[in-house]
Amino acid sequence: MPRERLSVVVTRRLPEAVETRLSELFDVTLRDDDTPMSRSELVEALQTADVLVPTVTDEIDARVLGQAGPQLRLIASYGAGVDHIDVQTARQRGVLVSNTPGVLTDDTADMAMGLILAVTRRIPEGLALMQKGEWEGWAPTALLGGRVSGRRLGILGMGRIGQAVARRAAAFGMQIHYHNRKRLRPEVERDLEVTYWESLDQMVARMDVVSINCPSTPSTFHLMNARRLKLMKPSAVIVNTSRGEVIDENALTRMIRAGDIAGAGLDVYEHGTQVNPRLRELPNVVLLPHMGSATLEGRIEMGEKVIINIKTYEDGHRPPDQVVPAML
Repeated sequence: MPRERLSVVVTRRLPEAVETRLSELFDVTLRDDDTPMSRSELVEALQTADVLVPTVTDEIDARVLGQAGPQLRLIASYGAGVDHIDVQTARQRGVLVSNTPGVLTDDTADMAMGLILAVTRRIPEGLALMQKGEWEGWAPTALLGGRVSGRRLGILGMGRIGQAVARRAAAFGMQIHYHNRKRLRPEVERDLEVTYWESLDQMVARMDVVSINCPSTPSTFHLMNARRLKLMKPSAVIVNTSRGEVIDENALTRMIRAGDIAGAGLDVYEHGTQVNPRLRELPNVVLLPHMGSATLEGRIEMGEKVIINIKTYEDGHRPPDQVVPAML
């Protein structure tokens, strides 16, 4: 008899090519509309599926996992971050967790560089002027931004994405500095031509641009708090394409409004879609709807990694992208 196919539940709409391949390989339940599942829907999925394929919008905490059925064996998350999953509780219940690391490195780094340029060169302000039909012609002092070449960029978090940002910024003539939980190997530092700062406070105080590229963990929550934001130069800008919780959003809003920080480019927010309305009002703040990884190529590659993780597990092996608590 042929082996019974794994039951797989997908919590969000995925690119058509990914959904088609999942349907070919597994007994898959796809999402009809592109909205997040409610907690009750998540619980129902965990009670019926062998494998759950969630996204960053699905909060899979201990209470939800406590209601999972005994058949659940793998949570193959569609995305690199796993802070929305209680990995420790999953492990205690014998449920493996996997993610899709490395796929979105270049896409996210591109967006970080785009935000740096957008804020320093005031691109959205120019765009708004054109869209309103209010442009009256070139003027020597109109919309003066700043040259990125020669500026100091401080990267907070020097993993795959941080290093990709460093390479892009170097091509624009920026001087690259970084702070990381662990210092890079000397040969990597030489290759990237970067300067390490053991003290985040000292680095932040001397940078023209700060780029947040570290993961969300208990130790990085509000790493850029009010005290540390206050260390930044009034002419400096901050960019975040990582996780919103790393920055104290209310403190950032107050300081930009007061002129203590020159501007910000944000793709992620501390409270998800609930963005501080005062932040939205500021012309020197560029806000994007968490689209740093939004390329068709990247989304398909994410799906391919999910499929490989599920298929490898089905074949009796450890998923190549398995996440364990010690990694967090």
